[in-house]
Amino acid sequence: MPKNKPHKGLLKRVRITKTGKLRHRKAGCKHLKSHKPSKRLRRLRKTSFMSSAEARRLSKLLHRRLRGREQPRTALRRNPTPAERRARREAARAALAAAPQKL
Repeated sequence: MPKNKPHKGLLKRVRITKTGKLRHRKAGCKHLKSHKPSKRLRRLRKTSFMSSAEARRLSKLLHRRLRGREQPRTALRRNPTPAERRARREAARAALAAAPQKL
C-alpha cells in the first residue's frame, strides 16, 4: 500500500508549531490596500492560529495530529516518556501484588 503524503499546498500556507497548532497568515493583505483602513491592515499583517474545528479538518490532509487554538495542550496525545512508562509498569505490578490471590 502506498505511503500517505501530506498536502504540499497546505504545507506552503501554514506553519505547524511544536505544540501542534497551525499558524497562518490572514487573507486580504496582499494587494488592493488603498481603500482599507491602516488599522485593519495592521491587524491583517499579524499571523493567527487556526480554530479547533479547522485544525481537525486539516489534520486529515496532513496525515498527522494537530490541535486548534481553543484546545488545551493535553488534547494532543503523545507517547509516554521512558520514565512515565516505568512508573506505569511499577504501579501495575504493585496493584497486582496488592490484590488478593483467588484460587
